[in-house]
Amino acid sequence: MVDAKNMAKLLERFAQAVYAHDRENPTHNTWGIGMAYFDIERLGLEEGEELLPGVVLQADGGVSGNFRILCDGLHDQGEEQETEEEVVEAVSSEEVVAPAGAPAQMPQIRPPF
Repeated sequence: MVDAKNMAKLLERFAQAVYAHDRENPTHNTWGIGMAYFDIERLGLEEGEELLPGVVLQADGGVSGNFRILCDGLHDQGEEQETEEEVVEAVSSEEVVAPAGAPAQMPQIRPPF
């Protein structure tokens, strides 16, 4: 179990993160905080526990030591993913004629006896 002073700091960080998220994304509704299941157990908390008014704790399988703000918005919606496609001809449209010849004669190497 985490002592009260550390738990107060943690809850303060949660509140700051929720506030920052809501400030940057006013159209999204924050509903939870996602943490790794290991961290939830280590802190002595329970999944589904309401940490802040209207904000519940959710195990989301993330990286240990981090938490995420969970909301109902799509954060990648405004960003357009531009992909550059390169067209490559698999079969040439030109005929290339190359002379067929024997490779240059290599000198014969004999091992010493």
